[in-house]
Amino acid sequence: MPIIQSTYQPPFWAKKSFVSTVFSGLLRKVDGVQQHRERLFLDDGDFLDLDWSYADQPSQRVVILLHGLEGHAQRPYITGTAKLFNDHGIDACAVNFRGCSGEPNQLYRSYHSGATEDLDAVVQSILRKNNYNSIYIKGISLGANMVLKYVGEREQLPTELKAVISVSTPCDLKTSCDTLLSLKNKHYAIRFLDHLKQKLKPKLIQFPEELSLADFKSIKNLLDFDEVYTSRAHGFKSAYDYYTKASCRPFLPHIKVPSLIINALNDSFLSAECYPVKEAKQNSQLFLEMPKYGGHVGFIDKSNCYYNEHRALRFINEL
Repeated sequence: MPIIQSTYQPPFWAKKSFVSTVFSGLLRKVDGVQQHRERLFLDDGDFLDLDWSYADQPSQRVVILLHGLEGHAQRPYITGTAKLFNDHGIDACAVNFRGCSGEPNQLYRSYHSGATEDLDAVVQSILRKNNYNSIYIKGISLGANMVLKYVGEREQLPTELKAVISVSTPCDLKTSCDTLLSLKNKHYAIRFLDHLKQKLKPKLIQFPEELSLADFKSIKNLLDFDEVYTSRAHGFKSAYDYYTKASCRPFLPHIKVPSLIINALNDSFLSAECYPVKEAKQNSQLFLEMPKYGGHVGFIDKSNCYYNEHRALRFINEL
C-alpha cells in the first residue's frame, strides 16, 4: 500500500524525542483499568501470565497486547490501549512475557523478540476458551517485532485474526541494537541492561550448569547480553544469528493480514532499516505510517489517550 500520511501533531513541549519518550515511559499514569490475571501453562513446563480487562457488555472482539523489552502488562502503553478498547466494547488480553509478571519463570529460557511460539500459545488458548469472532494484536517495540514476525512467517493463521498494529517497531534487530548502543542512547541502554542483569542473577543459582559467574560478569552491554544469554538460552548460534533470525523485516512481504506499523521518524531507538518503505509499497496488507514526532512509544495526545492508541482503534474499525 502507499505510505500513510500521518496526522499526528504532538503538544509543542513533546516534539523532542527524549521528552516524549521519557515522559511516556516514566511519568504517564493510566487509571480505571481493572485487570484479572489468568495463568497459561505452556507445553514446555513454563507459564505466561495474562492480564484481562473487559468491556462493559459481553464482547465478541478482543485485542491481545504485547509489551516491550523489560515491560509488563501494567505499563501505561498497555493499559492505555486496554482502557480505550474496553470503552469501545472490546476486551483486552495483556500478555506478560516469561518472567515479566513479577514472578520468575520456571526455565532457563525467558522471552525474546522472535518468540512467536509463545504468542501462538496465547492465540490458541483464547480460541479454545472463548467465543471471539475477531482477534486483533497490538505490539509495542519488542512486542511489535514479534507480532509482525508471527503473521509473516506462518502459512496459516486463524480466520478470527483480523488485524495487527505494531508501534515503535525495531524491524531490523542488528541495526536497532547498534543504534541503541550509540552515545545518544547511552542512558537508555544502561537502564535496560541493569534490568536485564538483575533478572538474570537468580538464574546463576538456579541453572549453574547453564550460566557461569564469569559469563555473567562478562556482560558489559546489550550486545554482550544477547551473546551470553539470549542467543544461547533460545537456540541461536550467536547474538547476530539471533538478530538475523528473529527480525521481522524479512517476513514483511509475506504478511496477509491487515497490519499497521507506526514508527516515528524521530525515534532514537530505530535505525534507517526499521522503516520498511519498499515492503509496504509492495504489500497491499502492510500499512506504514511514519509520524514526524513521537519518539519511542511517546505519541502524546489529548486527554491522556495517545495517538497510537486511537489510531489503532480507528484502523481496526475501518477494515
